Amino acid sequence: MSKLPDTVHFFDTTLRDGEQSPGCSMTQPEKLAMARSLADLGVDILEAGFAIASDGDFEAIDRIAREIRGPVICSLARAKAEDIERAARSLEHAQRRRIHIFLASSDLHLEYKLKISREQALELAAKSVAQAVNFADEVEFSPEDATRSDRDFLCKIVGVAIEAGATIINMPDTVGYATPDEYRAMFREVRERVPGADKVTFSSHTHDDLGLAVANALAAIEGGARQVECTINGIGERAGNSALEEIAAALHVRSDRFGLKNNIKLDHLYSVSQLLSNTISFGPSPNKAVVGSNAFAHESGIHQHGVLSNPLTYEIMTPASVGAPTNRLVLGKHSGRHALRARLVELGYKLSAEDLEVAYRAFTEVADRKKNIYDQDLINLVAHHERHQDLIAEEPAGKAS
Repeated sequence: MSKLPDTVHFFDTTLRDGEQSPGCSMTQPEKLAMARSLADLGVDILEAGFAIASDGDFEAIDRIAREIRGPVICSLARAKAEDIERAARSLEHAQRRRIHIFLASSDLHLEYKLKISREQALELAAKSVAQAVNFADEVEFSPEDATRSDRDFLCKIVGVAIEAGATIINMPDTVGYATPDEYRAMFREVRERVPGADKVTFSSHTHDDLGLAVANALAAIEGGARQVECTINGIGERAGNSALEEIAAALHVRSDRFGLKNNIKLDHLYSVSQLLSNTISFGPSPNKAVVGSNAFAHESGIHQHGVLSNPLTYEIMTPASVGAPTNRLVLGKHSGRHALRARLVELGYKLSAEDLEVAYRAFTEVADRKKNIYDQDLINLVAHHERHQDLIAEEPAGKAS
């Protein structure tokens, strides 16, 4: 096999696979605003929708194609002439156009969903790719349910697509079934066995049904994929897609392992995540990697002490590197004296070691009763302690017996 490129291209499908999941639909102006943000983020390919799905989707793709510059604009299409024609029309005004054709390759999907034979699937793949080549700068072909497909047939249908003119081959883990070792091996085997594989870009598309979407995407890169299909906040069908921000952060933090370049502006990640959260009906969970509200928050006293001494003790990247607000030391029942003292100093109180000990004991009593500790709680603790000290000082001395 020829030497692989040293750049990974990010294919964002937030506006297609992401949007078609429950609670994630967007209006045309919202899709356009999101597309602008994704272009600013540095995505290489922007899958703007599924043109045949509805007039609204067609119009959104058309508007994005007219107004967004930078990324390749892509429309999804089934291996059907009418789908491909509709996708082509939606992309007419794009600076660079890609048609993304998908066709099932697993026997399960061929028999029960499409009700066609393997031979018919091969014919459809060749015919549809050959048609799309006439309308787009790039043609991507996806054998749907690749990870549950017979490997010999998968190699055959990929070979047919390449011969017909496909320039990108995406091998999706459509139902989130694969493990990283299996997915990595699949890419290596197909690249080794299929004629012409060294002339095309291989792509991963992973779902999170078993919580392995990002791990699988990274494994695909190790297997030779140089395009990753992903979404902001990992939104998508069922349990979602691989999260763009997690893949980008992993490639950055573990550059020692991957050693690959990409065009994502890491410090834009948090703001794009926030835009999506404010656009759809939900945001990421607090413990979501990279962009969750707790991603750079620390409550454990041991962790807080370490972070106060050197953030690297418990943070493998800085909040600023992904555009997130500064890290937070969350005061709660697991917090220690170091974090309490640091917060009191921020509030303007410098307590002696003895007074800090008294304040800490009072603080833990409050923390055992309350889930959230606010600055006013701390101010009240200090004020109560100071009043108590004043009362002691004002008490008259006892008479001699």
